[in-house]
Amino acid sequence: MRHDQAAHIDELVRAANGYATRRDAIIHDSWRRCVSEHNLAPEILRDPCIVTRAQLREHQDAMEEFLYTARFGAETLYRQVTGLGYVMLLTDSKGITVDFIGDPTFDNNLMRAGLYLGADWNEQHAGTCAVGTCIATGQALVVHQTDHFDATHIPLTCTASPLFDPAGNLAAVLDISALRSPGPKESQFLALQVVKSFAHKIETAHLINRFRREWIIRLAASPEFADVEPAYVLAADGSGRILGFNSMARKLLQRESGDRTDDRPLVGRSLTEFFDLTVDDLSRFAPSSPATQRMVRLAASGTPLFAQSVAPPSRPGAPVGEPATPALPRPLRALFRDEPAMQHVVSRAAKLVNAQMSLLICGETGSGKEHLAKAIHASSGRAGKPFIAVNCAALPESLIEGELFGYESGAFTGAAAKGKKGLVVEADGGTLFLDEIGDMPLTLQTRLLRVLAEREVTPLGRSKPLPVNIRVIAATHRDLVAEVKAGRFREDLYFRLSGAVLMLPALRERADLGWLVGQLLAERTPPGGRIDLSDEAIRALCHYSWPGNIRELANALDYACAVASDGIIRPEDLPDIVRRTPQMEPGIPGAALLPPAAMRFAGTPAMPGSASDRDHLIAALTARQWNVSAAARDLGLDRTTVHRRMRRLNVRPPWQGEPLFR
Repeated sequence: MRHDQAAHIDELVRAANGYATRRDAIIHDSWRRCVSEHNLAPEILRDPCIVTRAQLREHQDAMEEFLYTARFGAETLYRQVTGLGYVMLLTDSKGITVDFIGDPTFDNNLMRAGLYLGADWNEQHAGTCAVGTCIATGQALVVHQTDHFDATHIPLTCTASPLFDPAGNLAAVLDISALRSPGPKESQFLALQVVKSFAHKIETAHLINRFRREWIIRLAASPEFADVEPAYVLAADGSGRILGFNSMARKLLQRESGDRTDDRPLVGRSLTEFFDLTVDDLSRFAPSSPATQRMVRLAASGTPLFAQSVAPPSRPGAPVGEPATPALPRPLRALFRDEPAMQHVVSRAAKLVNAQMSLLICGETGSGKEHLAKAIHASSGRAGKPFIAVNCAALPESLIEGELFGYESGAFTGAAAKGKKGLVVEADGGTLFLDEIGDMPLTLQTRLLRVLAEREVTPLGRSKPLPVNIRVIAATHRDLVAEVKAGRFREDLYFRLSGAVLMLPALRERADLGWLVGQLLAERTPPGGRIDLSDEAIRALCHYSWPGNIRELANALDYACAVASDGIIRPEDLPDIVRRTPQMEPGIPGAALLPPAAMRFAGTPAMPGSASDRDHLIAALTARQWNVSAAARDLGLDRTTVHRRMRRLNVRPPWQGEPLFR
């Protein structure tokens, strides 16, 4: 044990025994709590407590909605303090670090200090620290060096601010920490103001995003700031009931309430209890009016404030009292037809089209990951800007760094005379799509992590970085969690890329195979031409399991269109592996034509089957207690074929009518 740690432990023991210290009151009280309530021994040096990946994902999922907004604010904060030695932590209300931004070259030192993803900074485990004590008190604070309870942490300086949800409950903690810092605690007071400022921005942005279909009311103490960055923001519904607020508005309402015996929650109370206005007055506070004419007074104190109101968007056709269901953007709608698994994926993607976080699309090879990425890009505010696709598996390891990050003239032997821009810079303003990210070499993963964290790139041979405004969407067919465990993929890069994970179903799991075939055939039908499928060809397409997914299906139809002689695709026109698949499904109905001579494939999912087919399937499933795999063996079919028949024939297990498949 070092001398400074021993001296620190002596001070903790004296404080625990009631002796006065020169520490701030909030620190002294925390030390006493650590001993008397948390039963922490001052002399024990603790290793950081880091939860498992599965537990971390649970904590991230639990605050998914809040994390969308908070992550962008945290990244912006980090760019403000980058170069000063800080790392950024975002924890949930339990003190678990759900997001982290720091210099990846300091990984080992940061992990040893607990400044890492999944670290538990609750005061009960870590002792006095910025995050844990912030959670315990609800206050923003600096815990500087020997303010920490655990002697392991005394080199650190940490500054944290609480983040509250629109109902006033603690949602998260925003923290910046450094491994080294000047001795005086006053050196961190500016950092405290910066963190508090960004916490206010994150809270306000989350409030507005959550209640964007309600009245948003912004209030400022002076007309000059009423339209710039007002301190107080709250949301109200059409009847004038308060739905939510940021922290400053909550404190304002609490002060105005005045009656200490009134324990009613603020949410749900009427605006008229706090302001001299009714909901009908809100329209006169529109930004088009001069700020000096938008004064409102607090009902109890009479204090004047200057307001700005934003009316809810119109909801044509929506029943009164029911929120309108947003329609899917056209590019995303074009990816599927009446397919539950795709509906789930696409609906989630529609909510994320303009989110700043990175997306990770997972799915088997050929399942349409790049098509989904392009649809997200086309549905977002970045539509019209570059969509740059990079196949990380196709680029040679010796070239990938120059291709991605670019290089200056003369950066290395063989470099182009004018240098190279680099794909990351080419994507500026748009979307960078990193296909097969699981195949990126480890050495390049560190550089990519820095680009994602700092939104800047340094080409080879250049000393100063270039800022880039990009949305990153990555895709992989690999199990990246397994790759992380095997040491082939960086854990921090995985969590940086997986702000949201979209899992595409395999083609054999989709119920809209017929629609997909029709779409693909329509694209391959020449103007004025006609391509049909025979019933036997339909059965062959239905029965095949398509291990190569949509890409293999497209290739098979390309081949069939090329060899079909009279505009009708027959089994002999299909690739050998498709037409030679045994056990064709009986009873597949024929095809109907759609103009212009495009075939609407009427495969298994779209058409009802006969009663005898349904009874036969139910009997087989019942005999095996609805074990699909066992029933498939009895029928001599593939399990996925049985699932398709169950969808087509609307066969469900007997318990509560719940579908057997998801």
